[in-house]
Amino acid sequence: MTLENAARLTEALLALALIQQSLEHLSGPRADRPLFLARIGLCGLVILGAVSPWPAVDLVGLLGLAGLSLLILQRFQGPYNGGSDRMGLLALWCLTLSRLMPTPALQELVFGYLGLQLMLSYFISGWVKVVNPDWRSGRALADVFRFSAYPVSEDLRRLADRPRLLRVMSWAVMLFELALPLTLLSRETLIAGLVIAGTFHLANACLFGLNRFFWTWLAVYPAILWLQDRLL
Repeated sequence: MTLENAARLTEALLALALIQQSLEHLSGPRADRPLFLARIGLCGLVILGAVSPWPAVDLVGLLGLAGLSLLILQRFQGPYNGGSDRMGLLALWCLTLSRLMPTPALQELVFGYLGLQLMLSYFISGWVKVVNPDWRSGRALADVFRFSAYPVSEDLRRLADRPRLLRVMSWAVMLFELALPLTLLSRETLIAGLVIAGTFHLANACLFGLNRFFWTWLAVYPAILWLQDRLL
């Protein structure tokens, strides 16, 4: 996978993720709607540029989205939706800066940084969990099911009363997150790892309503696929 193809695919997927997020705001406060309507329009430019032979089109869209992201950060006093917003901002600014770099080496450096941060996001998440005794015992996951503010069904909430199962599930998540960087050793293991990771995010979206994580993390997968190609 070439840098150009990986960047364009990442741009298109990120634009779709941002459109999905923006649509949620159109039913919110009227004062916020112009910001997110503008973001939808700019995302359209990015998608158009990603699938056309005119790279200047997606650069205009990326620059507009980068500037607009500062206004949205000011409006909500930071990345109000936590990790998914942070990853989206990281991807947006890495893609924008990569396009602006004057040499291919610098473009690769910035885009490769995005892929590295994606892999670190899993490893660090696993490390934070494994040093937490509540995660090792399964109690933290029990609390997720028992007290989640997301629309978890009553049948799923009953899983909070099955400590042995939750301990196994907790360790499965932690070991997967910690081991994911090892999948970089070969193309086959990396693809398998990303399929498992995507399935994990999809399950969280279906069970807990964490749909933004699924689309945002999926958008960055081309960056790590390209980075492995470049390193190996």
